[in-house]
Amino acid sequence: MSYQALYRKWRPVTFEDVKGQDHIVTTLKNQIKLDRVGHAYLFCGTRGTGKTTVAKIFAKAVNCENPVDGSPCGECPTCKAIAAGVSMNVVEIDAASNNGVDNIREIRDEVMYSPTEGKKKVYIIDEVHMLSIGAFNALLKTLEEPPEYVIFILATTEASKIPITILSRCQRYDFHRISIDTIAGRLSQLMEYENIRVEDKALRYVAKAADGSMRDALSLIDQCVAFHLGQDELTYENVLDVLGAVDTTVFADTLKAVVSGDVSACLHIVEDVVMQGRDLSQFTSDFVWYLRNLLLVASTKDISSLEDVIDVSADNLKQLAEDAKLADAETLMRYIRVMSDLSNELKLATQKRIKLEVSLIKLCKPAMEPAADIGELSGRVGQLEQQLEETIKHIKETEDKLSDGTFIPAGYGEGDYQGPGNGSYAGNNGGRDAGHMSGMTEAVKPEKKVVQALPEDIKQIALSWDDIVSSISDPLLLTFLRQANVALASDGASLEIVLKSTSAYNSVSREEVKEQLIDLIEERTGLKVNIIVTKLPDGDDFQNRFTDIRQQVNIDIVVDDKEEYI
Repeated sequence: MSYQALYRKWRPVTFEDVKGQDHIVTTLKNQIKLDRVGHAYLFCGTRGTGKTTVAKIFAKAVNCENPVDGSPCGECPTCKAIAAGVSMNVVEIDAASNNGVDNIREIRDEVMYSPTEGKKKVYIIDEVHMLSIGAFNALLKTLEEPPEYVIFILATTEASKIPITILSRCQRYDFHRISIDTIAGRLSQLMEYENIRVEDKALRYVAKAADGSMRDALSLIDQCVAFHLGQDELTYENVLDVLGAVDTTVFADTLKAVVSGDVSACLHIVEDVVMQGRDLSQFTSDFVWYLRNLLLVASTKDISSLEDVIDVSADNLKQLAEDAKLADAETLMRYIRVMSDLSNELKLATQKRIKLEVSLIKLCKPAMEPAADIGELSGRVGQLEQQLEETIKHIKETEDKLSDGTFIPAGYGEGDYQGPGNGSYAGNNGGRDAGHMSGMTEAVKPEKKVVQALPEDIKQIALSWDDIVSSISDPLLLTFLRQANVALASDGASLEIVLKSTSAYNSVSREEVKEQLIDLIEERTGLKVNIIVTKLPDGDDFQNRFTDIRQQVNIDIVVDDKEEYI
């Protein structure tokens, strides 16, 4: 006998064999046991979830001579005839190729004749949404009041295209996507029957790639087994070879390269993926899935609750938690949007590699992308602020070295510099005044403001500041204000908002924004206060110049508590 594909060979023949659709199987079995079978059913769901299979099992069950707990026995002549496809009582129609009015009229004429054998005449119309409007109208009356021995089962992947007049005359059953665990368990069972050894990791990857379709999973595993036939065991790497996929570690490397803005590393990753013969569309789709998992981890406090949602092991979940620290949620959402758009474009693209490379460069260099929305603008601001922080850190390290005498300027011999106020420069410079260098060091370090006592109004605003800022609807302005420091102005009565970046200062210092903040403060606290917006000098540190009023309020509270106990 010729070879039969796995999805045909292991197609369920009883309700007990159907996996992942317990809510439907239980209902249909109860209807058969209680003799409450309807006259019209609508089976909806994505491909490969069991719609046609359940329809055929149901057709056998309603005609079976010896049903067992609502399932067909499979041994009586009627069950065997239906299974072999020779029974006149079960008619299967493909609406994609028989979608005209004449085809439906033939059905309408045939239903007038009672079954020659068995109890019911069952019409299974697959892809019913492909029928024309005229065909639906021709079916309408027969579907509403068929003879008592006729059952219609309509199957479709797009229920939204079916007229409401048809939907209202049917019992609707929605077939769910089958879970990865259920598919992997079924594959493992079938591989034992076939005497084929397969790694569990390989089975789970196939189950994930099937996207909720049992038929797709069986087709994929059939393909993998055929390619590596004769080996002791079908491994995870074998499956990746056949399906053109890549190992998940590549996605972590890609993310690190993108976050650091390393275009060269991204291009080398693409080169490796291409040279390994991997499918770029699959790579993009899997990278989007990886970013989605990172976003879920970054947005959830208890990551242990995500094992079922993300479907990874506990060890991989810990690794995802580490990777999620590389980028914030807003950045990850931008990455997902860009790569999702790319995934759609690659379906029809002829130059997939170029499109992938351009998209990765777009992620690395937000400034090269037109600022179409807040996502790109936020990405640019984040990158600029990161560069600014690195510059400030470098300046502070240099200042510290100058202050403790460990930094030797270029042009001086080792040991020539004695430190501020401790001697003089000798050697190449021919001698310099030590006090001059000490004065230069002091000029670099700004003088810290004297901490003033806070007025009661400013204290009240400080306690409510986070709530005031959170009520702002503009996401960019909200980001800037959350990163800002607030201090008591030099006049002792105004509120001073101190910002580090130029872009933040330009945005917040606008008069309309200050008026908006003044109104918000008055609305939340009942106090009206003047606002001054200041940009922190480049290379300076807020703590060297100001004291944040929120920290000062906390200090006052602690001091008050201690005084009470005294």
